[in-house]
Amino acid sequence: MKSGVFSILKARFLIHDDAVKNWRFIVFIILLAIIMIANTQRYEQKVFEIAKLSNEVKELRSEFVDRRSELMKLKMESTISNKMLEKQIYPSTVPPIKIEVKKEEEKSFFQRIWQ
Repeated sequence: MKSGVFSILKARFLIHDDAVKNWRFIVFIILLAIIMIANTQRYEQKVFEIAKLSNEVKELRSEFVDRRSELMKLKMESTISNKMLEKQIYPSTVPPIKIEVKKEEEKSFFQRIWQ
C-alpha cells in the first residue's frame, strides 16, 4: 500500500513502458476540460447578451409609449386650436357641408344604339 501511494506521488505511471496509454488519457481529459470551459464561457456571453437586449427592449418600449402619449396630446383638437390661435387662425363657426358628387351612369352599348 505504501509503495503504491509513493509511486502515484512520484508519477511513475507516466514514465513506465505502458505510459503512452496514460498520456493519451490525460491529453483527452485536458481537451475535454478546455472544451467545457470554452462552452461555459460562450454560454455566459450569450446570457449577458440576452440580458442586455431585454433591457434595451424594455427601454425602447417605454420610449414608444411616451412618444405615443405625446402624439395623442398633440393630435387633440384643443391643442391644435390653441396652436392656431397663436397664429391668429380661428376655428370656423359654420359647420362643414358635405358635397355629394353623383356619377353619371355609363350606358351600355345597346342603350347608346337605341337612342
